[in-house]
Amino acid sequence: MILIVVLVLLALLVAYGVGIYNKLVKERNFVEEAFSTIDAYLKKRYDLIPNLVETVKGYKDYEGGALERIIAARNRYMSATTTEEKIENENMITGALGRLFSITEAYPELKANQNFMKLQDELVKIEEDILQARKYYNGSVRVYNTMCETFPSLIVANNFGFKKYPFFKVEEEERQNVKVQF
Repeated sequence: MILIVVLVLLALLVAYGVGIYNKLVKERNFVEEAFSTIDAYLKKRYDLIPNLVETVKGYKDYEGGALERIIAARNRYMSATTTEEKIENENMITGALGRLFSITEAYPELKANQNFMKLQDELVKIEEDILQARKYYNGSVRVYNTMCETFPSLIVANNFGFKKYPFFKVEEEERQNVKVQF
């Protein structure tokens, strides 16, 4: 009788462990899906950047440093291999685009350019989509990371190699106000 009770308890414990493992896999898949959604929006944004750069380059008086930062950040993102590298480079390009649009306020002829305005409107829409995708990603990461750090799922996560994912955070320099000088 004692053997049967022990076997039943052991079976329940194994079933519980399998349930936790499956939940961790499901939450990890949500995180990966959320990041791939961000990646798709970023690809769409990055496809627009060369057009934006070419439009702005037509204005010889325009400050080229902002363009160089955008191009460099875009290239680093495209060659990034890890989630952490992609997040870091994405934050850099978000800041560079913000500075670009702030600086354009000093160039009325650029603001009057229809191609530039169309590209800017498309990028603003994509930025809104990226923001929503980041919220979903961060929510998925929160749930997954919490499972990886709380008992008893912590035991299963550690034994089967489940690792925490990084959050998308705003970089400190992005929190600063952009200074536009006329």
